[in-house]
Amino acid sequence: MAGDADPLAILLKFGFLAVLYLFLLFIARSAMRDLRRGEELPAAAGTAGPGRDGAAAAAADGPPVDLNPRLEVVAGKGHQSGREFDVRAGARLGRSQVSEVHIDDSYASAAHARLYPRAGAVFIEDLGSTNGTYVNERALTRPLQLVEGDTVRIGDTELRYRE
Repeated sequence: MAGDADPLAILLKFGFLAVLYLFLLFIARSAMRDLRRGEELPAAAGTAGPGRDGAAAAAADGPPVDLNPRLEVVAGKGHQSGREFDVRAGARLGRSQVSEVHIDDSYASAAHARLYPRAGAVFIEDLGSTNGTYVNERALTRPLQLVEGDTVRIGDTELRYRE
């Protein structure tokens, strides 16, 4: 009987299609979340709080005057090795064009991570990225104070923190 189809085979086909559609939905939601996060993200640091102007906020929360925090490119597509980014006032890292440190890496989210000055030091925070931010090859799970020589990795892009 050529017209009879095995009910189990039909059930498996529909089950596979359902899983495939759920996977595609997950990918689309993740991409939309990354795109929205890149547009809505406020300035990384040095922004004015209530009753404070931007210069006062940067002076109060920024690194010490003798500190010159920057990120040096060790390896990464789209940047010359050795290029440095000044992060004294903080910086957003990601694929978004509004990022102060633009990362041209398919593993980077639009708004991947941010650096911000606080209490005379510079901290890094992952912004809920899909693939994670790594400092010295350890996954970043909470804001972390950077120290001279720390290596920040986002996908295949590697940056070194300098003071």
